[in-house]
Amino acid sequence: MFLQQAESNGPAAGPVQGPEKPLKRFVQESSSLPFGQNMPLSSISGPTYTTAQSLIQQVAYGLSDRLWTYSPETFDLDTAVKNWFQDGTHNTYGYPANVESMQIRHGAASITLGYMFSKDFDLKKRHIPQTVLASSSSLRYLHSALDQLSLLYSVANPFVAHVAAVDFAGGASSLVTDYVSTLNLAEELGFALVASSSAYESQHMALFATLLADIAPTIHTYDGVTVGRETTRVVDVLDLMGLHNNYKAILQEASSIHQKGAALDTKVKDLLQAFNGELGTDYGLFEYHGSSSPDAVLITFGTVESALSAQVVASLERAGSRVGVLNVRVYRPFVEDEFLRLLPHSTKTIGVLGQVTGNDDVIDSSVNSALYNDVVAAITFSGTFETPPTVVDIKYPREEVWTPVSIAAGFQLMLEKPVTNIQGDHKTNEDLQDLRLLDSASVQQYTCWDIDTSPSANAPLVFAAALAKDSSSNVTARSRHDNLIQGGLIRTDIRKAKQTVDAPYSIDAADMVYVGEPKLLQLFDVVKGLKVGGKILLKMSGIKADDIEAKLPEAFRKAVSAQEGELFIFNPANIEVVSNDSALENYLLQIAFLRAGLPNMEKIGLDKLASVNASSDILGQLASDLENALTKIEIPEGWKTIQSDTECTSLPSDIKTTDFVAFDKVDSEPPTYLKDWKTAAKGLAFREAYKTKTALRPDLATKTYTVHVMENRRLTPPSYERNIFHIEFDLGDSGLKYEIGEALGIHAENDEIQVEEFIKFYKLDPDEVVEVLSREDPSILENRTIWQALMQNVDIFGRPPKRFYEALAEFADDASERHELQALGGPEGANEFKRRAEVDTITYADVLLEFPSAHPSFHDIVRIVSPMKRREYSIASCQKVTPNSVALMIVVVGWVDPKGRDRFGQATRYLNKLRVGSAVTVSVKPSVMKLPAKSTQPLIMAGLGTGLAPFRAFVQYRAWEKAQGKEIGSVLLYMGSRHQREEYCYGEEWEAYQDAGVITLLGRAFSRDQPQKIYIQDRMRQTIDEIIQAYLKEEGAFYLCGPTWPVPDVTNVLEDAIAQDAKALGKKTDPHKEIERLKDQLRYVLEVY
Repeated sequence: MFLQQAESNGPAAGPVQGPEKPLKRFVQESSSLPFGQNMPLSSISGPTYTTAQSLIQQVAYGLSDRLWTYSPETFDLDTAVKNWFQDGTHNTYGYPANVESMQIRHGAASITLGYMFSKDFDLKKRHIPQTVLASSSSLRYLHSALDQLSLLYSVANPFVAHVAAVDFAGGASSLVTDYVSTLNLAEELGFALVASSSAYESQHMALFATLLADIAPTIHTYDGVTVGRETTRVVDVLDLMGLHNNYKAILQEASSIHQKGAALDTKVKDLLQAFNGELGTDYGLFEYHGSSSPDAVLITFGTVESALSAQVVASLERAGSRVGVLNVRVYRPFVEDEFLRLLPHSTKTIGVLGQVTGNDDVIDSSVNSALYNDVVAAITFSGTFETPPTVVDIKYPREEVWTPVSIAAGFQLMLEKPVTNIQGDHKTNEDLQDLRLLDSASVQQYTCWDIDTSPSANAPLVFAAALAKDSSSNVTARSRHDNLIQGGLIRTDIRKAKQTVDAPYSIDAADMVYVGEPKLLQLFDVVKGLKVGGKILLKMSGIKADDIEAKLPEAFRKAVSAQEGELFIFNPANIEVVSNDSALENYLLQIAFLRAGLPNMEKIGLDKLASVNASSDILGQLASDLENALTKIEIPEGWKTIQSDTECTSLPSDIKTTDFVAFDKVDSEPPTYLKDWKTAAKGLAFREAYKTKTALRPDLATKTYTVHVMENRRLTPPSYERNIFHIEFDLGDSGLKYEIGEALGIHAENDEIQVEEFIKFYKLDPDEVVEVLSREDPSILENRTIWQALMQNVDIFGRPPKRFYEALAEFADDASERHELQALGGPEGANEFKRRAEVDTITYADVLLEFPSAHPSFHDIVRIVSPMKRREYSIASCQKVTPNSVALMIVVVGWVDPKGRDRFGQATRYLNKLRVGSAVTVSVKPSVMKLPAKSTQPLIMAGLGTGLAPFRAFVQYRAWEKAQGKEIGSVLLYMGSRHQREEYCYGEEWEAYQDAGVITLLGRAFSRDQPQKIYIQDRMRQTIDEIIQAYLKEEGAFYLCGPTWPVPDVTNVLEDAIAQDAKALGKKTDPHKEIERLKDQLRYVLEVY
């Protein structure tokens, strides 16, 4: 072997001197952004480099009133929208779309319902979409709230969720593309479901999903592991104004097409027709590619699955195979007639590429993929085939990483004749030529491997950004992390071509492969992804020329020779000034990329690099000195015939994507200011020096009052299973004022006996002073004794989220306990965690008892256990009538866990145990329940269970008005419960008010007092004439308070009343639109939970 200096194409200059002024640095903000760089919303327009996620976020921000984001910390699904919101960027409606980054936990998305149905909601915005950005891994936590939304959708804003199909699979120890969670949720809740098949159409599909939300709650899903984060050039990007104009025009066109009462399938087809007509596109609900008379057709759903299968089938068709692929774009609703129209009648075999959760489901013959079930149903009941084709379920797990070969294998399962020349395990790159989907002569490809701590780890991305400065080319770039190898490994794939490149798979024929750490050659077969005659650039810093060959693994040398590759050694240590400056090393490597990969473009390339980072002078100086650091090695003939003494093992040729960022190798603890009573004493003794402030209950950020219990009586019989009680507080001199319909916040305390037991078990000193987070504002710290903290601040008897198990694992001394805690905190423990939370109702204290080796100090407990929250209850009294008291109507929340232990809701138990005279801390919160402006306007109220509470206040107020001699409107009160004997709460009061002429109609629905169940909506329908008179003719206001389930039925009664009244008057009225108008007038008010 001999060394030959690489030729230099850079400008001549003297030795590099260190820069005298700061250089322009390239900093990657997020892998979800184009080349990792922030981009203003206004810059997204026309031909531009972007990512699918950036385009989706543009649509979400531009067309939404508010966004709620559920993005795991490193997924960065909301980076762009948060930046735009912080910058005050306006959406298409002329104001910044509010962006709220939410925690992923049980009950997630409830805030979305609360916002849309709050009394403060601006009803003029009811037509504006509300949006969620989330990962598929978060959907299980959003399920409950989205279920309620689906029931309330007729009276809700348009709602769309853009869901990145990504989760972490513990068994695979990698990120996986997860469509199963989205498919299951859409099926269970009746959501529409749309998928993007590439970054190039992601903006269009995000727009279409937002339009579809006007018809049904909609999910737009896309690949969140690969395609969603790849930087690419999209030519036909709509700017913000274009989005707005198209959105309005398409909605208007679709509404003119829709026929009244049309089925959802028809509405979706009409909407897509209007969409294509406005944008000049040709999207379909399903899209067929391949032979016009195929023997076998593959059915796919998913971004990579659809894009790659269409490319593979084109390659196979050119080779003579009679195959086709039918990609599903709109999965829900599954429009069977359209599916059957596009499926060629020559089809003998249908292969359904259906995702299932894991390999166990792939093996289990009793498990079918969801897509398979839909296809089988469509074929079975179609009646269009004389001989129905055979349907094969080609199941694959979420961790499947698709390549052209694996897609082709799917076709092979349906055919007897080989679809390619590939037989068995392909060992060489020549074997893959049949399935090379890109022309190597027109597409340049670069693969870069490095450890994430390298000073030049981001050099490949800079190189890609510089290539993108050529307006005549299209560049794609994607970086992935495997944090389980070498402390953190990063692979970057770059493609450059004159035409658009859509290649959602790892590069398998690179023009150049860069390896930044020689140890990686022992872990990966990097040559397998090199094309014949390609180049390898290997960084070996500080290596001596005579030691190079000995440091290269035998398998690597043999593979390079077999591939006829060129080998370059990059040794930045040969340049002294560079070896002492990591930034200069980064710049030098970028130039090495140019010289080795694009030697004829170095001069132009330097200018383009300078526009991205550094400066022309510095890069020019480094280019002149690069010959000292870049060496080309002539490959000896002997490398081809190397005989190894050790058994040759097959190395992987690609990494597993375990994260989107490098592993954070530095753990930082938040500052803590109080560790013991001595620090507190200093603060109290030297107030000015320590700037000490005292406050009564400083943990309460809201205005609070101290009131005293004056009455606490049970409303249901002691023998009855449901304990509903009335509790009334004496306001004394507290100064508390409240309005009709407002809620009372109860700042409850934990059970004293439970606290004592926990202190004893955990061996704590109850009088020790500690620092804790405020229960109302976690940014506020306060000093309390351990006893006070456990009673009033720390939710030690609440239900722990996953992050608690993960945090607690760090304190476990026992290896098995630590492993179990880590599993419960990770994706692999999802089912067990769900059982613990929903069945066993495990508390923080239970977990600490169960895992004794995990014994964090109390200072750590207050850090990892959530603070207590106040609970709010509708006020059941009118201050005009009882000026010195406030009343609540409460039902005790209680259950028995699988161990036979009695469990209770913290706040209701606290209230139920209070004795007369007990002091309670309370606050007041506004509510959507407000009386109409005129006392003569009728009230129509429907309350279920404790939902009667605000209506007791309403009736008291109308009685007070009547006593003042005012004319009052009619009062229709509908109430629902199980049994009259046990749950006719405040029954004597209602009847007294009816006798006094305050309540006009009392509609009582006791569902279980007769063989046929009677619900509140039934009583309303029986008195629909009275509702028409009070609600429509006398312009009354309707209120519903209680659980969400009766909302659709109750609303149907009101719509029937509207239709019946319109018919009697000879008018044409859309009842749904009339309800919307009544909502805008605050005459249709819901407070449901």
